[in-house]
Amino acid sequence: MQTISEAAAYTLRFINQTHRSVFLTGKAGTGKTTLLREIIQTTHKNTVVVAPTGIAALNAGGVTIHSMFQLPFGGFIPDNSSPQFSESTKFETKATLRRHFKMSGLKKSVIRNMELLIIDEVSMLRADLLDAMDYMMQTVRKKSTAFGGVQVLYIGDLLQLPPVIRDEEWRTLKTYYKGKFFFHSHVVQQHPPLYIELSKIFRQTDDTFISVLNNLRNNQISQQDIQTLNQYVKPDFDLKTNKGYITLTTHNNKADTMNAQALEDLEGKLVVYKPEITGDFPDKIFPVEQQLQLKVGAQIMFVKNDLSFDKHYFNGKMGVIKSLSSQEILVHFAEENKTIEVEKYEWQNIRYKVDETTKEIEEEVLGTFVHYPIKLAWAITVHKSQGLTFDKAALDVSQVFLPGQAYVALSRLRSLEGLILLSPLRMNGISNDQDVMDYSLNKASDSFLENALHFETKNFIHNYLINTFDWNDLAQEWRNHKFSYNEKSEISEKSKHAVWAKKQTEVIEQLLDPSKKFISQLNKLFGQETVDLNHVSERIQAAFSYFLKPMDDLVFEVLWKIEEVKRIKKVKAFYDELIVLEELQTKAVLRLMKAKLLIETVVAGETISKEKLTSSDIKNYISSKTEAIQNQFKELNITLIEDDRDVERYTAKKSKTAVPKKSTVQETYELWVEKKSIEDIATIRVLTKQTIYSHFVKLIQTKAVSISEVLPEDKMQDLATAFAGYKEESLNTMMEKHGHKFSWEEARMYKASLN
Repeated sequence: MQTISEAAAYTLRFINQTHRSVFLTGKAGTGKTTLLREIIQTTHKNTVVVAPTGIAALNAGGVTIHSMFQLPFGGFIPDNSSPQFSESTKFETKATLRRHFKMSGLKKSVIRNMELLIIDEVSMLRADLLDAMDYMMQTVRKKSTAFGGVQVLYIGDLLQLPPVIRDEEWRTLKTYYKGKFFFHSHVVQQHPPLYIELSKIFRQTDDTFISVLNNLRNNQISQQDIQTLNQYVKPDFDLKTNKGYITLTTHNNKADTMNAQALEDLEGKLVVYKPEITGDFPDKIFPVEQQLQLKVGAQIMFVKNDLSFDKHYFNGKMGVIKSLSSQEILVHFAEENKTIEVEKYEWQNIRYKVDETTKEIEEEVLGTFVHYPIKLAWAITVHKSQGLTFDKAALDVSQVFLPGQAYVALSRLRSLEGLILLSPLRMNGISNDQDVMDYSLNKASDSFLENALHFETKNFIHNYLINTFDWNDLAQEWRNHKFSYNEKSEISEKSKHAVWAKKQTEVIEQLLDPSKKFISQLNKLFGQETVDLNHVSERIQAAFSYFLKPMDDLVFEVLWKIEEVKRIKKVKAFYDELIVLEELQTKAVLRLMKAKLLIETVVAGETISKEKLTSSDIKNYISSKTEAIQNQFKELNITLIEDDRDVERYTAKKSKTAVPKKSTVQETYELWVEKKSIEDIATIRVLTKQTIYSHFVKLIQTKAVSISEVLPEDKMQDLATAFAGYKEESLNTMMEKHGHKFSWEEARMYKASLN
């Protein structure tokens, strides 16, 4: 059996050192999400994460497919026809997508700069939607290869939620597709990804249970398996007296009714909690109920993992509300006899953009949703239980299950000990989709992966290097730019710069012949049976020395021209053309610098990673040039402008902040070190002040920040008096008594300083 580390390591290496697309799958509980996070953090490639639904995108830390690729809702027919629309169905074709859908410059720039596309929860992705994505990417990137030449990582378990296609849509689509899953798409049929399966299960350790789940998954469930499961049938099981069990049911309204009724049955006061929403966070992607209604004694579960060092809870962990107040929720875990205060969680609505200086794709936070990561948990639907882990669950399987539903429901449990079946499991209706079972036969063996990795790595290095020196498209852009002056009248502002454009175009054209010769030299070296990487490295170093200066000078020239044009009125179109040239020319130079690092890494026998393919020269390449040019403009006193604001006329407004992959508390800490106030930090991070204060509780607890840096002396004295001899778990009694002297946030920070 392949261990998780082998399959995960293969996946990481295929992503970082090959261009091969990969389908990463694995049973529930094998660590797909953990590996996704690791890939995002370590890859050197410009990465975008998408998912079929808003909630799936939020959980994966990405955006929806429809928003990223500006796709309409409705079916897609993969040809240029003009299909017939009925009242209930609407189809797009290549022709209608081309005609009607305008994409913003920001999204186009992200798609042009993308190197790796990760599609999470791919089981829900329809075949026609994947073909529409492929078409949009080819169109924007002006490349007719699959996804416009971008590597794709598909992640998901096909035995979980299937795609949804209405019958009337399928009547039309079945003419074009053999089935509805992502692997039925034309693009995957023509370019099948490498199939890698994570097989080590972390959720279950009970061999009998693992065997039953595997058989259920593979349509091989036996009478013996059914008997094993039916030992746990207890139709009269009383959920009220048996605390800690969650009921898994097939229908939303049933789960909602059970939760509402159980909450109503509890004595005591109902307390309602609302989220803190900052910026743009649409209600259709709210990750939890907007109004969280609780009473003391309510059974709840956590919907996220505890990100703190303490790891008090995980996604799906159950507990009971011990005490409530407007600003505090305490949850008790009976089995561990432990009580914790629930901290709020931050969800971010992001969009992708390209950093103007590094040309790297980064995230921009549009809005945040901060709420308690808990929900009522007497019942939940099988659908919503995906990704959760339960110690105890009662399965209400009286309705016929859809393919895969029985598997999803049972695989939520850690072991058979926590299982209760409210009615016997029957054989009918629990078989999995045969298409999925057939597709799973494509799984790659270890020996195949090893050989493929060796071959694909050699290909990747070869292609990376030759593409680095292939400047035909870049030269064509310069030519197009040069010719565009002829279309303007001679008296236009732009025409004054025609000589400059001609001169730069000649520079790039003079590089084409030597670069072509160098590419054929590389092809020869890589065409040999054993590639002498040291020799390749020497040739790359020589080519780097030869080509860098003229290519670098072109970046300087176009940046200088942009700085000049910023100061002229009514030339917005000219300015935009220069920006496109600058993006392409800069990318070519940064690629040259990365190619040198790539071959050095490979020759040294090290792993290709984000860390290895970057340097301070690459990071500061554009900013140092821009700064030097702006200083020269000041020294030369070049001012064709009426006031400073004119310089900003064409430049895009900078986004508030680009969010690197750090913990949310770490980001707050770094801004605090920069001497930003709590108000400033809240504004920069698109969060409320209360959320920032909750970060300071953690920073004070870990002694990264001293409480005296945050609170004034008189406040500290009031808190010291209030806390003297105070022994209760909850701060509620203290706040009722002293709440006029200090806030909940201040009390929490002071309490953290005492630990």
